Formats: sequence, structure tokens, C-alpha cells
Amino acid sequence: MQIGILTGGGDAPGLNAAIRAVARSAFAEGADVLGVRNGWSGLLDAGDVRPLRPEDVSGILTRGGTILGTSRANPLAEAGAMDSVAANLARLGIDALVAMGGDDTLKVAAALAARGLPLVGVPKTVDNDLQVTEYCIGFDTAVGVVTEAVDRLHTTAASHHRVMVVEAMGRDAGWVTLMGGLAGGADMIVIPEFAVDLGEVIDHLHTRHRQGKTFSIIAVSEGAEVAGLPALPASSVSGEPLDAFGHPLLSRRGIGERLGRQLEAETGFETRVTVLGYTQRGGSPTAYDRIWATRVGVAAYQLVSEGHFGAIPVKRGDQVESATLSEVVAHPRLVPEDLYRLAQIFY
Repeated sequence: MQIGILTGGGDAPGLNAAIRAVARSAFAEGADVLGVRNGWSGLLDAGDVRPLRPEDVSGILTRGGTILGTSRANPLAEAGAMDSVAANLARLGIDALVAMGGDDTLKVAAALAARGLPLVGVPKTVDNDLQVTEYCIGFDTAVGVVTEAVDRLHTTAASHHRVMVVEAMGRDAGWVTLMGGLAGGADMIVIPEFAVDLGEVIDHLHTRHRQGKTFSIIAVSEGAEVAGLPALPASSVSGEPLDAFGHPLLSRRGIGERLGRQLEAETGFETRVTVLGYTQRGGSPTAYDRIWATRVGVAAYQLVSEGHFGAIPVKRGDQVESATLSEVVAHPRLVPEDLYRLAQIFY
């Protein structure tokens, strides 16, 4: 048997642990492994794959990123691209493909599986917004980065009596911002799932100051909207670049910077903004990410060896179970209201 492994979308700490887990499981049963380079683009046109040997996956457990490279190439958006992927899988003799990715990457995998191709998924996204599973590769590391950033900003905020706005990842779901902000002791958390207007934020800052609290830290998701915040210029909106899956590039929205400027203008409180950006994706994975990436990687190979295609290993409680790819990408998994209200207790 010959297994292909592909990593698509944004990189995430723990991907190499999952690659290692699939590959070593395959080697143990005498299977060959091909690494698909740079996401779905590695199966377009002439293809870009290379054999993976045991030594290629040795020592990568602790490394961030992905040794296979990644991209946001989208075969669903290009005429004939899905046929090209199918043809390359046949030409290369790939008996099963393990696709590691988030919502976008796995939607492609689900579409290919619906065509009868031998696909298995692995849940990876620092946003942690895939349905069914309680864990996605990279989420724990990203939360740790946000937590540490909020921790560190407390001392500067207190020393200078400032408002600190921390912008974290989260397009449609605020899991990283909420968990990192909650663990780090943020004084207010703004995420995409729950509407907040500018007046609420300003009132909160004034309330804290009346209580003698001369600094505040606000954690905001990059995809959040704050009603009452001046809109982006029309030229910015109309010319806003999109990625291959049609998503606006959130770095161009600058929600943290816009919120910080407006808060300072309306309250007079000195305000600074920290955009965590790609630091949330970078570096070595936490122990939790290494362990769970290993568990879902091994489970993905087991699904392949049993011929359970169109499936994906998911975390439920302390167990690894399986779901269908179509279930996992049906719609985003959002932060529930009870968890959001829990964070508000500490405002």
C-alpha cells in the first residue's frame, strides 16, 4: 500500500507530530509513504510529491510548521482542478490520501471523498472551529501564546496606566481569544460570536477607572465586529484582497488598531495595541498538541488500513472516535454562550 500525506491551509504547531504518527504507523505495517508538497497545489498539474523515509520523520515531533510545506490552493475554485487531483492520485499510485487541515482543506477532501476517492482527514486549525471534534491541531499552542502575551502586558499596562488592546486570531470563531484572554486575565473579551458596541467597551473602561483600576486589557478576535466603530474607507472595502477560498485577509481590517485609536480618542486613556499575528502559529508545539496530534495521526492511519474513507478522527472526551468529513465541515463550531458568560464574570 502507498499512503499520501498532505498538509493544507495555515501551518500549525503539531502538524509534524501528526505527519510522524501517520508515517510511522504506515512503516510499521510495511506501507510506503509519499509526502505531497505545499497542500493541494502538490496534486495539481504535474504534481509535487516525494517519498518519505523513516529518517525523514525522525526528530520532527518537537518542530513547529510542517515539513511538507503548505498553501491555500483551492481545487474547488479552478476549472478541471479536481479532475487533476484525481488523475494525480491514480498516476502516482496513491492508495489513500491523508489530508491534514481546517475547514477549507477538509472541504476539498470531503468533495473528493464524495467522488469515491480514498480520503481520510486530520483536524488541524488553531481557530479550533471544526464541528464534532473537541480538539484541532495547533489550538493549545496558540492559546498558550495569547495567554503569555496577556500575562506579560499586565505589568506594562499597570506601570503606565494604559489600556492595552490585544488582537488575536479568530475569523468566525473566538476560541483562541476567549481561552487565551480568560487564562491570561483579560479585562474584556470581544469575539465574533457575540455583538459588542463601542459604547459598551467605553463604559467598561470608565467603570474600571471609577473603581480605582487605572489600566485595562482588552482581547479582541481579528474577525470581531464592534458596532459604532468607524467603518473602513470604501476604497479599502472594495479593494480588499481575498484568499483562494474567498475569505478577506483579516490583517487588512486592523480591528485591534482601529479599536485602540477610537478608545483613546473617546476616553482620553492612553492606549496601545499589540497584534499577535503569526506568532500564534509559530514555534514548538505544546505537550498537549504533540500528544493529541500523535493520537489523531495514528487513528487516521487506522481508518486508512480499515478502508474507512471519507472519515476523520475526532476527539470526544478523552477518546479518539471517528466522524465523516462532511459532518466536520458542515458549519463552524462557535463559542457557546455559557462559556462567553463565564468569561464576563471576571470583567
